[in-house]
Amino acid sequence: MFRSAVDVQPACLGLYCGRTVLSVNGSVETYGDCGVCPRGQRTDDHKICRECVGSPDLYDWLYLGFMAMLPLVLHWFFIEWYSGKKSSSALLQHVTALFECSIAAVVTVLISDPVGSLQIRSCRVKKLSDWYTMLYNPSPDYITTVHCTHEAVYPLYTIVFIYYAFCLVLMMLLRPLLVKKIACGLGKSDRFKSIYAALYFFPILTVLQAVGGGLLYYAFPYILVVVSLFTLSVYMSASDVESFKDLLVRKKRLVVLFSHWLLHAYGIISISKLDKLEQDLPLLALVPAPALFYLLTAKYTEPSRILSEGGNGH
Repeated sequence: MFRSAVDVQPACLGLYCGRTVLSVNGSVETYGDCGVCPRGQRTDDHKICRECVGSPDLYDWLYLGFMAMLPLVLHWFFIEWYSGKKSSSALLQHVTALFECSIAAVVTVLISDPVGSLQIRSCRVKKLSDWYTMLYNPSPDYITTVHCTHEAVYPLYTIVFIYYAFCLVLMMLLRPLLVKKIACGLGKSDRFKSIYAALYFFPILTVLQAVGGGLLYYAFPYILVVVSLFTLSVYMSASDVESFKDLLVRKKRLVVLFSHWLLHAYGIISISKLDKLEQDLPLLALVPAPALFYLLTAKYTEPSRILSEGGNGH
């Protein structure tokens, strides 16, 4: 039975059940029964399914950038891990991984609504439960469940899966041929290990997004800052970097340092959201602080020095 906007209607049960608009006649809308909203729509305050007409804000784009960054960073890590110190193919593989992820990101945005545009039509994220609508299907009589599961954060949830799928396809099309052609310095069993690693971490990233997408949306800035600080300290310690001179010995160390600084800055921007530029931009001056602190204090925490001073009774 159809209802119009002028009828007295009982509110739909559940947080995400709504009535779809069947027709509009002037200022009068005709609605259907309560149920799931179509893709690209979410309920308003009156439990009416409305089309998402907004655009992602800065924080939404930063979240998508973070999720897009994960496979690229993992690609680079495993390429470096398995390429060997003397392999000349690592740089080209790094560039290829960047190309794959960049093309996948552009194609993903282009096929999203509106198709063919670099703009995205999206719903506004209001709270954590928006990411987990399947947990809020109402059961009026405690027997029958009304299924109202839909993507209330359209398209922030599904667009990540689409991006990962394109990354995987492009990797399988481009990387094996490249590695077979240029990775001559590696054994036959080693040259494809970075690709095999991707076949493991892409399913892991997919499950991570499926289960923890909402949690990552709110926590990724802090995760990024903490993890980047940890990995930078581990790298500098493992590379025996104890002074500014040690950083300049190899260009690779400077690349790693600047890469981590970019991650620090990305995390700080995500936390502050740049709501107040005059207050938030000075926070970027903190980006080099952890590395400077490490370099200034590394000589005091050298294990050999501690052991020698302990042996001397100091």
